[in-house]
Amino acid sequence: MTTRQTTFNFDLELDRTHTDSDKWDKYKGQDILPMWVADSDFQSPPEVIEALQERVSHGIFGYTHSSEKLTELFIARLAEKYQWQVEPEWVVYLPGLVCGLNLAARALTDDGQTIISPSPIYPPFISSAKFAERPLVKAPVVLNEGRWLPDLDAAEAQLTGKGGLFQMCNPLNPGGTVYRREELEATLAFAEKHDLFVCSDEIHCDLLLDDSLTHIPFASLNESAAQRSITLMAPSKTFNIAGLGASIAIIPNAEIRKRFSKVKRGIVPGVNVLAFTAAEAAYEHGEPWLQAQLNYLTSHRDLLMTEINAIPGLKLEHIEATYLAWIDCSGLPVDNPHRFFEEAGVGLSPGLDFGNRRFVRLNFGCTRKTLDEALKRMKAAVAEL
Repeated sequence: MTTRQTTFNFDLELDRTHTDSDKWDKYKGQDILPMWVADSDFQSPPEVIEALQERVSHGIFGYTHSSEKLTELFIARLAEKYQWQVEPEWVVYLPGLVCGLNLAARALTDDGQTIISPSPIYPPFISSAKFAERPLVKAPVVLNEGRWLPDLDAAEAQLTGKGGLFQMCNPLNPGGTVYRREELEATLAFAEKHDLFVCSDEIHCDLLLDDSLTHIPFASLNESAAQRSITLMAPSKTFNIAGLGASIAIIPNAEIRKRFSKVKRGIVPGVNVLAFTAAEAAYEHGEPWLQAQLNYLTSHRDLLMTEINAIPGLKLEHIEATYLAWIDCSGLPVDNPHRFFEEAGVGLSPGLDFGNRRFVRLNFGCTRKTLDEALKRMKAAVAEL
């Protein structure tokens, strides 16, 4: 396969209303812009589409096995981007990142051991503790010089015993914070002090919007971090192939890997052949498309920062990564900001799902036309209060 396209049209309006899209079907038949769940409205890289078409044309879709080619591509990517040397046996494929969070919760804690999670946070962090029937300690996410970070001291004050699991999300969802090395080292020190395993969700690591920032995988810090951690990554958000279901757990510690795989066995299915096909093409050929997407998303981010902060009652801190804006609505004289904006024709994610009902999360992985219309509706709704 050869890369033929060097320019990409992210302004292209594509009708998703007849594609069984969760994002768009939620408001089917209503004049509400869907800007909630984290998938984008951009066509995947052309090489991904071509690879899928070629595979589909074969016409047989039997059982498959882990892709050696994808493993090689992924390991080379980690070495190039992060100088992190990963061994093939550390790689465990999953049909989604959320099941990885749940497997880690079950595999790395015993009855009564605590799971510590940032809050507000991506909802499956919270539900994974509930489903595993483990006590949950919330590390409140607070502003630190304009960046959202979990307060480890506040979490520590709630701990009653040794052992358990610390869940981290880098870049942070919601909030878009990219952890600096010293912040990762502080997290490691916390984990070492309290004998914690760490499950690090790094699914948005390719979506950094500030050129000055670099993603640092938690497990790449040192051997201690590697041996107590599970790192979760995926091409799904990066290349808009979430519906195909290909995620990756990196588990350097053989005993942790054994425990993780044991919990997974017989319950979590393998990755399907089309997901492997898409992931291979994305990692092998998708970098030019990704860089163009980052430029487009950065422009959206900059627009949002200006426009949202000009609306009375709303506040948006700088978004370092992701295409998700965590908007503080506490200045609005409304009881339910999610419902308020939904009634104005903008369907956002309710902050309550993440742990703070005074916020909403806006997905700006959309065309500029859609974003402009959403901002227009939000401004008009607030102006009428």
